[in-house]
Amino acid sequence: MKQIANFLLIGLVLLGIVVVYDGFFIVEEGKQVMITQFGKPIGLPKTEAGLYFKMPFLQQVNEFDKRIFIWNGEPNQIPTNDKTFVYLDVTARWRIADALKFMQAVRTEARAQSLLDDIIGGTVRDMVNKNDLIEIVRSSDWSMDTMTPSNQEPGKKPQLGRDGISDLILEAASRAMPQYGIELRDVMLKRVNYIESVRLRVYDRMISERKRIAAEKRSMGEGQKARILGTVDRQLKEITSTANREALGIKGKADAEATQIYGDAYSQDPDFYAFLKTLESYASIIGANTSLVLSSDSDIYKYLKKIKQN
Repeated sequence: MKQIANFLLIGLVLLGIVVVYDGFFIVEEGKQVMITQFGKPIGLPKTEAGLYFKMPFLQQVNEFDKRIFIWNGEPNQIPTNDKTFVYLDVTARWRIADALKFMQAVRTEARAQSLLDDIIGGTVRDMVNKNDLIEIVRSSDWSMDTMTPSNQEPGKKPQLGRDGISDLILEAASRAMPQYGIELRDVMLKRVNYIESVRLRVYDRMISERKRIAAEKRSMGEGQKARILGTVDRQLKEITSTANREALGIKGKADAEATQIYGDAYSQDPDFYAFLKTLESYASIIGANTSLVLSSDSDIYKYLKKIKQN
C-alpha cells in the first residue's frame, strides 16, 4: 500500500513538472503570441511581455514578431502613361498588427512577403501606368531646371511628384492589408532609372541642353563684357577730355600771364626788346658754317654795323 502511495506521489510530482513546463510560457518583449487548440485559435493575442498559462498538451503557442519588417520588391521595368519604360526598385515597411488575422490568413512571414509582392507590386504597376514619367522621376518640391527625355517638357513642375505617387501607392495597398492582419507603414521608390534606350536619349538631351545653357551664359558674359568695356572707354574718354580741357585752360592762362609779364617788361625799354629779339634771331639763323649776305639797310645788319662803329 505504501509503495502504491509512493508511485502516486511520484506520478503527481512528474505531472506537476510537466504541467509547469508545458503549461506556462513567457511572451518576450517585441513578441506576440496566439494560443491554438487543435489548430483553432483560442482567445485574443497576448501582446504584452510577461508570464502566461495555457492548457498543457492541448494548447500550442504560436509566436509572432511585433517588430517592423522590410519588404524589398523585385526591380522591374514598367511603362509610364506617356509610353516611357522606367526601371523601378521599390521597398516598404510592414508589421503584424493583428496576430489572430495574420495566423488565420497568412501564418508565416515568408508567405506574407510573397503576399506583399503581389499587392504592392500590382499597385506600383497601376500607379506608374496611370502617371507620366515626370511624376515618377521628380519630387513634388522640384524647382531646378533639370533634364527630361525628348517627349517631356523641360522645366515642367510635376503635379504629384515621386513622393506623392509613393503616398498613393501606400494608401491603395493599405486598404487590402487589414484582412491579413498586416499594417503597411510606408512605401518608397528606392531607385528610379531609365532603361538603356531611354537613358541614352536622356544623356544626349542633357548634353545638348547643357551646351545650350553654356552658350547662353557665354553670350550673356560677352554682352556684359562689351557693356563694361564700353562704359570704361566712355569714362576714360570723358576723363581724358576733361583733363585736356583743364590742361589747355591752365596753359592758356599761363601763356597769357607770361605774355603779360613779357609785355610789361619789354614795354619799359622797346629798344632793348628789339635788340634782344635780334640776338635771338642771330642764334637761330647763324650756325657754325653759315655765311650771310646782308644788305646795308637790313634790320639784322644795323646792330652789327653799330658794333663796328663802336
